[in-house]
Amino acid sequence: MLFNTKLFFLLFFILSLGRAQELTKGFTYLENHIPNLKVELRYATTDNFMGRIVQGYRPNQKVIGTLALAKALKKVQKQLATQHLGLKIFDAYRPQRAVNDFIEWSKQPQDTLTKQKYYPKLVKNRLFKLGFIAEKSGHSRGSTVDLTLVYRSGSKKGKALDMGSSWDFFGIISHYNYKSITSTQKENRKLLREVMISAGFVPYEKEWWHFTLQKEPFYHTYFDFVSF
Repeated sequence: MLFNTKLFFLLFFILSLGRAQELTKGFTYLENHIPNLKVELRYATTDNFMGRIVQGYRPNQKVIGTLALAKALKKVQKQLATQHLGLKIFDAYRPQRAVNDFIEWSKQPQDTLTKQKYYPKLVKNRLFKLGFIAEKSGHSRGSTVDLTLVYRSGSKKGKALDMGSSWDFFGIISHYNYKSITSTQKENRKLLREVMISAGFVPYEKEWWHFTLQKEPFYHTYFDFVSF
């Protein structure tokens, strides 16, 4: 009887794992479609504004998005290749449970582990009101992406272009039209924006890295599936 019980739970675990690895219809692994794509899925690490792995993410997780997002980013990558540049993705599909985790984090004023790096001049419970975090995120619809540009050749190969602020830095320096950055940083932001717009993306003014596919397939649906 004990053996049968153990066998039952083992089979249940295997079947559950299999279900967790299945993507919702219309979604895909972006790396399967975009050649030479760089990925640094920060929410699957401790290097993010929460200082820990976010709920819904796991170490070494693959980046996920809608098939429509993958096709559009493939066009961007092809266009950038002519300039010896490429894309580096920080986040794409984000399950709703991760957004809920952000909300709970914002309610814990004593947790300021990453304040100096990510929001030095702001109070964390105002990040939603200021538009840096949303209680319903376009990322959960699968066609929003956070990304930057990287060099694909030369002495700087693999390094990111200087955009004037780091990804997910909560402050006005991250606004696209922030004036007090260098001309090179402005040009780099402009290049990223123009190539994304040309492929059908809509930029977000408060975050130079944030883009949403204009013709996103799941405009009214906020998903919460996880896949590892």
